[in-house]
Amino acid sequence: MNKPIADALWVRVYYEDTDFSGRVYHASYLRFLERGRTEWLRRRGFGHRDLAESSGAIFAVRSLKIDYLAAAMMDDLLEVETSAAAVRGASITFHQRVVRGDKELVTAEVLVASIRDGRPARIPAELRLRLQPN
Repeated sequence: MNKPIADALWVRVYYEDTDFSGRVYHASYLRFLERGRTEWLRRRGFGHRDLAESSGAIFAVRSLKIDYLAAAMMDDLLEVETSAAAVRGASITFHQRVVRGDKELVTAEVLVASIRDGRPARIPAELRLRLQPN
Protein backbone atom coordinates (compact mmCIF):
# COMPACT_ATOMS: atom_id res chain seq x y z
CA MET A 1 0.00 0.00 0.00
CA ASN A 2 1.23 3.48 -0.86
CA LYS A 3 1.66 6.27 1.65
CA PRO A 4 -1.42 8.51 1.31
CA ILE A 5 -0.90 11.57 -0.86
CA ALA A 6 -3.28 14.30 0.36
CA ASP A 7 -4.76 17.02 -1.80
CA ALA A 8 -7.25 19.81 -1.13
CA LEU A 9 -9.88 21.53 -3.25
CA TRP A 10 -11.84 24.56 -2.08
CA VAL A 11 -15.57 24.60 -2.86
CA ARG A 12 -18.01 27.47 -2.25
CA VAL A 13 -21.58 26.41 -1.45
CA TYR A 14 -24.08 27.98 -3.87
CA TYR A 15 -27.86 28.12 -3.77
CA GLU A 16 -28.03 25.22 -6.27
CA ASP A 17 -26.19 23.00 -3.75
CA THR A 18 -28.77 23.45 -1.00
CA ASP A 19 -32.18 22.09 -0.10
CA PHE A 20 -35.21 24.11 0.99
CA SER A 21 -33.68 24.67 4.45
CA GLY A 22 -30.51 26.31 3.10
CA ARG A 23 -28.36 23.34 4.10
CA VAL A 24 -26.27 21.45 1.57
CA TYR A 25 -28.39 18.71 0.00
CA HIS A 26 -26.86 15.29 0.68
CA ALA A 27 -26.28 14.44 -3.01
CA SER A 28 -24.34 17.69 -3.52
CA TYR A 29 -21.53 16.25 -1.41
CA LEU A 30 -21.13 13.51 -4.03
CA ARG A 31 -20.38 16.20 -6.63
CA PHE A 32 -17.90 17.88 -4.28
CA LEU A 33 -16.13 14.54 -3.70
CA GLU A 34 -16.05 13.80 -7.44
CA ARG A 35 -14.43 17.18 -8.08
CA GLY A 36 -11.86 16.42 -5.39
CA ARG A 37 -10.91 13.10 -7.00
CA THR A 38 -10.83 14.65 -10.47
CA GLU A 39 -8.50 17.45 -9.36
CA TRP A 40 -6.37 14.95 -7.42
CA LEU A 41 -5.74 13.11 -10.71
CA ARG A 42 -5.28 16.31 -12.72
CA ARG A 43 -2.62 17.58 -10.29
CA ARG A 44 -0.70 14.41 -11.01
CA GLY A 45 -0.83 15.10 -14.73
CA PHE A 46 -3.81 12.94 -15.66
CA GLY A 47 -7.13 14.43 -16.68
CA HIS A 48 -10.00 12.01 -17.26
CA ARG A 49 -10.23 12.89 -20.95
CA ASP A 50 -6.47 12.46 -21.47
CA LEU A 51 -6.54 9.05 -19.77
CA ALA A 52 -9.47 7.89 -21.88
CA GLU A 53 -7.89 9.10 -25.13
CA SER A 54 -4.41 7.72 -24.41
CA SER A 55 -5.28 4.36 -22.85
CA GLY A 56 -9.00 3.83 -23.33
CA ALA A 57 -9.32 3.50 -19.55
CA ILE A 58 -11.79 5.43 -17.44
CA PHE A 59 -12.53 5.42 -13.71
CA ALA A 60 -15.96 4.50 -12.39
CA VAL A 61 -17.13 4.49 -8.78
CA ARG A 62 -17.57 0.89 -7.66
CA SER A 63 -18.47 1.55 -4.03
CA LEU A 64 -18.93 4.51 -1.75
CA LYS A 65 -19.27 4.73 2.02
CA ILE A 66 -20.18 8.18 3.24
CA ASP A 67 -20.85 9.57 6.71
CA TYR A 68 -22.67 12.88 7.09
CA LEU A 69 -21.47 14.39 10.36
CA ALA A 70 -22.61 18.03 10.24
CA ALA A 71 -24.37 20.39 7.84
CA ALA A 72 -22.86 23.00 5.55
CA MET A 73 -24.83 26.11 4.64
CA MET A 74 -25.11 28.39 1.64
CA ASP A 75 -21.99 30.57 1.14
CA ASP A 76 -19.80 28.30 3.28
CA LEU A 77 -16.29 27.76 1.97
CA LEU A 78 -15.50 24.05 2.21
CA GLU A 79 -12.27 22.15 1.81
CA VAL A 80 -12.45 18.77 0.10
CA GLU A 81 -9.45 16.68 1.16
CA THR A 82 -8.54 13.70 -0.99
CA SER A 83 -5.90 11.02 -0.51
CA ALA A 84 -5.23 7.65 -2.08
CA ALA A 85 -5.33 5.01 0.63
CA ALA A 86 -4.57 2.07 -1.68
CA VAL A 87 -3.59 1.69 -5.31
CA ARG A 88 -4.09 -1.76 -6.80
CA GLY A 89 -3.87 -3.18 -10.29
CA ALA A 90 -7.29 -2.00 -11.45
CA SER A 91 -8.58 0.15 -8.57
CA ILE A 92 -7.84 3.05 -6.25
CA THR A 93 -9.34 3.49 -2.79
CA PHE A 94 -9.71 7.13 -1.83
CA HIS A 95 -10.24 8.59 1.61
CA GLN A 96 -11.99 11.93 1.44
CA ARG A 97 -13.17 14.53 3.93
CA VAL A 98 -15.18 17.71 3.60
CA VAL A 99 -14.33 20.26 6.28
CA ARG A 100 -15.30 23.81 7.15
CA GLY A 101 -12.44 25.28 9.15
CA ASP A 102 -11.78 22.77 11.93
CA LYS A 103 -15.22 21.17 11.64
CA GLU A 104 -15.40 17.82 9.85
CA LEU A 105 -18.68 17.65 7.91
CA VAL A 106 -18.38 14.52 5.75
CA THR A 107 -16.06 11.53 5.53
CA ALA A 108 -16.06 9.08 2.64
CA GLU A 109 -14.24 6.03 1.39
CA VAL A 110 -14.55 5.64 -2.37
CA LEU A 111 -13.38 2.68 -4.44
CA VAL A 112 -12.93 3.55 -8.11
CA ALA A 113 -12.33 0.88 -10.72
CA SER A 114 -10.32 1.34 -13.89
CA ILE A 115 -12.38 0.05 -16.79
CA ARG A 116 -11.95 -0.25 -20.54
CA ASP A 117 -14.76 -1.33 -22.85
CA GLY A 118 -16.96 -2.00 -19.82
CA ARG A 119 -14.50 -4.43 -18.20
CA PRO A 120 -11.90 -4.06 -15.43
CA ALA A 121 -8.56 -2.86 -16.80
CA ARG A 122 -5.16 -2.30 -15.23
CA ILE A 123 -4.39 1.27 -14.26
CA PRO A 124 -1.91 2.64 -16.81
CA ALA A 125 1.68 2.09 -15.62
CA GLU A 126 2.56 5.77 -16.03
CA LEU A 127 -0.22 6.75 -13.61
CA ARG A 128 0.73 4.03 -11.12
CA LEU A 129 4.31 5.37 -11.10
CA ARG A 130 3.08 8.88 -10.28
CA LEU A 131 1.14 7.53 -7.31
CA GLN A 132 4.24 6.12 -5.64
CA PRO A 133 5.52 7.94 -2.52
CA ASN A 134 8.23 10.52 -3.20
